[in-house]
Amino acid sequence: MAKVTVGLDAELVVEVMVLSGAGSPQDAVELVVRDYIARGHRTEERTESGGGSARISAPQPLEPPQG
Repeated sequence: MAKVTVGLDAELVVEVMVLSGAGSPQDAVELVVRDYIARGHRTEERTESGGGSARISAPQPLEPPQG
């Protein structure tokens, strides 16, 4: 697979390293990118599998309001 070099702000990379628990900047950024892609695929699966017919509605109250 081809490699790409990207310049990023050092503070951003350090924060990503801390949050991801990765030991190197390369690994930390790669983890974030892979997670972002995986989330996109999961979202696509959820939106495509329902066919648009399933909608989430607000829960209905058990008793009508009294007043």
